[in-house]
Amino acid sequence: MKEGLHIVGMGHYAPEHVVTNDDLSKIVDTNDEWISSRTGIRRRHFITEEKNQDMAIAAAKMAIEDAGIDKSEIGVVIVATIRPDHMTPSVACMVQKELEFPQDIPCFDINAACSGFMYGVQIARGMLLQSDKKYGVVIGSETLSKILDMNDRSTCILFGDGAGAAVVELSDTHRYFSILGAKGDDVVLECSNEDLQPRHVSMLGSEVFKFAVSTVPKTVMQLLEKAGVTADDIDLYVCHQANKRIIESVAKKCKQSMDKFYINLDEYGNTSSASIPIALSEMNQKGIIKPGMKLICVGFGGGLTWGGAYLEF
Repeated sequence: MKEGLHIVGMGHYAPEHVVTNDDLSKIVDTNDEWISSRTGIRRRHFITEEKNQDMAIAAAKMAIEDAGIDKSEIGVVIVATIRPDHMTPSVACMVQKELEFPQDIPCFDINAACSGFMYGVQIARGMLLQSDKKYGVVIGSETLSKILDMNDRSTCILFGDGAGAAVVELSDTHRYFSILGAKGDDVVLECSNEDLQPRHVSMLGSEVFKFAVSTVPKTVMQLLEKAGVTADDIDLYVCHQANKRIIESVAKKCKQSMDKFYINLDEYGNTSSASIPIALSEMNQKGIIKPGMKLICVGFGGGLTWGGAYLEF
């Protein structure tokens, strides 16, 4: 039985509309230096006419083309999102419809906030183990600009919209290990809800920071132990793109150079479940990821949730 997992294709999409820190300074009491020095974020992309499903479709199409696979071999479609276009149909069903994937496969959305993509990859692996089809499509897609309070300086500067996708297949040559977790908390980081309509994101920044800088290194160490490798053996680390200071703290605790940690939050901000797959797709496009490399990806976010994976390329 094939117990490993291999990412064979990657794709991403970001809206054309860019909102800079200077743009936000015209709305709330802030400025570029204040935002960038505390978070590392300089720009973010907001949707205009696009819907969540439009971004998810674009990212998935790019990943399918990158993988060069036959769509008839797709066995599951999973979209991680906290802000779908509708309660139903799911974003995943609309991806299946527009890209003409097989109709005899499960397609559904999940909500694990910023850990969603890592949850989705593990779920896809489990479903492929029971499927007669070869590939799974996992997408993280978020339209967070729709649930931001643009008068709240503590949150509106952080988030952006975007989508990232991966095509995965079971493998007997590419080892894979996963860690998932949750600790229910509706205060530290949440999106308020009224009559099933999401309103605004709220967050206790200092508590999120404490949670991240303790949970992410622990997850990394658990993955290293499962894989039987050391931190030095890992070629690249891809953390959820929430805050540069968090990533720097993780690197320090893991005793690794920041050169091993990919960062693109300066361009996209925090795109929640989309941040890790967007980063992977960019790294793939730039030729940063090479065959034989070992990666660790770790997400963390509302729920509270966390999820990480050891991947071989």
